[in-house]
Amino acid sequence: MGEKPQSGGVWPTVKPFINGGASGMLATCVIQPIDMIKVRIQLGQGSAADVTKTMLKNEGFGAFYKGLSAGLLRQATYTTARLGSFRILTNKAIEANEGKPLPLYQKALCGLTAGAIGATVGSPADLALIRMQADATLPLAQRRNYTNAFHALSRIAADEGVLALWKGAGPTVVRAMALNMGMLASYDQSVEFFRDNLGMGEAATVVGASSVSGFFAAACSLPFDYVKTQIQKMQPDAEGKLPYTGSFDCAMKTLKAGGPFKFYTGFPVYCIRIAPHVMMTWIFLNQIQKVEKKIGL
Repeated sequence: MGEKPQSGGVWPTVKPFINGGASGMLATCVIQPIDMIKVRIQLGQGSAADVTKTMLKNEGFGAFYKGLSAGLLRQATYTTARLGSFRILTNKAIEANEGKPLPLYQKALCGLTAGAIGATVGSPADLALIRMQADATLPLAQRRNYTNAFHALSRIAADEGVLALWKGAGPTVVRAMALNMGMLASYDQSVEFFRDNLGMGEAATVVGASSVSGFFAAACSLPFDYVKTQIQKMQPDAEGKLPYTGSFDCAMKTLKAGGPFKFYTGFPVYCIRIAPHVMMTWIFLNQIQKVEKKIGL
């Protein structure tokens, strides 16, 4: 649930960032296997059932947690920045609005801005996560064999240059803006509706608002997520030519080859992955805030 604006001291300023990152990392520990399956589906390895069976048979259960270190690093950067920024932005907007609830469009603008900030900060970790998850799908000679997130980041910087850490940052930022517009704005709006209009209790409000938030986050962001994944995992052919010149080229070729629904490849699994992660992030955040109140933070 949203925090009331606070003033004075450093802790009220940094608390939304710390709480956001911690809740996102806890949620990622639970969701990582579903995220792995989602990436494999987008890479064309079949349905969720096919991917699961193949991974268990060929790679073992540990394969579902490949890239966990990158996933945690991503949450420690991306989610820390986006949730913290969103709460700071909305608190400032509420103050400017004389304490009145914000209209949906202002929440959406705060979500878009927070998503852009978070994605810019978290893009290197996101690139490392995608590459680690996709590595087993490549021929042996092309595999990068990163051992953990920091090894991936150091190898990318050494082999491709520091700026390569932001490869695909454009579609990553756009995807994050779409996701956070759907996730953050709809969550705050749903909290107000469930709590104030329907009179629901705190637990039911968090669960209900998180479910709505997860659906809109998935629906708004999957097309951009699909393009981002294709850009980040592409490799040059024998002549050194990349399959796409950029995100727009990827989107146009995808649209021409498979139509608009191609962008929603893996939507059920993506929605199942996004919605629980969103729900658990908000639930963990709610519990963290309860603990803070009990101990007087």
